[in-house]
Amino acid sequence: MSNLNVEIPHQLSKEEALGRIKNLLVNLKQEQKDIVSDIKEEWSGDRGSFSFSAKGFELSGDIQVNDTNVIINAQLPFAVALFKGAIQNIIEQRAKALLA
Repeated sequence: MSNLNVEIPHQLSKEEALGRIKNLLVNLKQEQKDIVSDIKEEWSGDRGSFSFSAKGFELSGDIQVNDTNVIINAQLPFAVALFKGAIQNIIEQRAKALLA
């Protein structure tokens, strides 16, 4: 496994940022339904964990929503690690757009 760690700053209230980030997985379910399956998420306060399959690869991680940033940590299979930079860029772009 390869670790992916992304930190996205925001200027929203923590509650607003949390609500928007929770929509990130909802949007993923809708937009990528042909690629992504078995999406699971669980939230406890401002911490969430997620897992899903994308083109046969299992991905999982956790999300921490803080007062000034959101931290996303994910574990990528080695076969997907070659695309780590591209995956990180997509996550950062999506999260930044949600938190703008």
